[in-house]
Amino acid sequence: MSDQELPLAGIKVLEMTHTVMGPTAGLILADLGASVLKIEKTPKGDDTRHLKGFGAGFFPYFNRNKASLCLDLKSEKGADVLNQLVKQADVLIENFGPGTIERLGFGYDKVKKINPKLIFCSLKGFMPGPYEKRLALDEVVQMMGGLAYMTGPKGRPLRAGASVTDILGGTFGAVGILAALREREKTGFGQLVKATLFESIALLMAQHMGVTALTGQDPPPMPERGRTWSVYDLFSTSDNEQVFIGITSDRHWKRFCETFGFDDFLNDPSLGSNQLRVENRDKFLPELKNRLGSLTKSQIMTFAQKAVIPFAQVSKPGDLFDDPHLNDSGWLMKTELPNGQQAKFPKLPLKIGEHDLGLYKNPPKLGQGGKEWLLNSGFSAKAIDELISDQVLVDKQT
Repeated sequence: MSDQELPLAGIKVLEMTHTVMGPTAGLILADLGASVLKIEKTPKGDDTRHLKGFGAGFFPYFNRNKASLCLDLKSEKGADVLNQLVKQADVLIENFGPGTIERLGFGYDKVKKINPKLIFCSLKGFMPGPYEKRLALDEVVQMMGGLAYMTGPKGRPLRAGASVTDILGGTFGAVGILAALREREKTGFGQLVKATLFESIALLMAQHMGVTALTGQDPPPMPERGRTWSVYDLFSTSDNEQVFIGITSDRHWKRFCETFGFDDFLNDPSLGSNQLRVENRDKFLPELKNRLGSLTKSQIMTFAQKAVIPFAQVSKPGDLFDDPHLNDSGWLMKTELPNGQQAKFPKLPLKIGEHDLGLYKNPPKLGQGGKEWLLNSGFSAKAIDELISDQVLVDKQT
């Protein structure tokens, strides 16, 4: 598959980003067909290339379908290279700390004079206001924005189990870029696009803010939320697994009882409606747990699917590699890891017509594709070799 067949083919993006938020925006544009050049610092490139533990998956996932240029932006020659690239780019994405891109000499006020058509996407912790200069991390804004409070039990705030704020903020950055590109078709000019972590959390919390606005009370954290549905629980199985079952209507309840053979529950008038079952959970739930606990995970899931009720096994991230739906639907694609091994990673959760929004470039080795980009931008092979010789450009390809 070629990026030339995709919706954003022909759009040139300079990605001056790190960690997760910025690379997410670049990933979305790259998967949609834009030519994305990841500009990395010398001499070792993006720090996420070298992370271990929790961060080991950052670089191989968020940087597919991109080229790499390892450039010393603090040198005059390096700055000259970037100036030339800016002149020909459609989009520049940056997620440095407050004031850093300006200190490097490439703030929006400068680059828009170099290229008035440029869309400049700035991804930060906060929108303009009292917090604007504060440093932010995904976990920081989860704490201050209410997500950690809503995730953990009361008195034990807990960050979500993925970099949800970074990914959401980067996604909104990409949405803003697409809107600005569409507007440029009408005006002929680019503009500044901003997306932020804290305001992304505020959006996630809007549904809970609505509860407070209507009731005057803080909503309880998710582990302690009040009961809306009579069965909305995790159940242990006989083979030491867990299955979640959600019964959200009386029709669900009827099909559930009939399929599992729980006629006594179905014929009990005190369990005849969802509200009655909520009020009488102490009466039937312990027995329901015992009955389901005598079945294996496979048995429960087979019955639940037959009953057409909401259900789910409890999976670990690694279980998704073998998920039958993701594999059969073609939503996992083999990606080369830094150690040369391959792993299957998910595509964007999008389908656009008949386009395959998949992998056409593995995550780049340091400098991979950068020389070709420079050649296509008018730099001579001799000039590129001189930049490498002067250590302005690093091309390790490792």
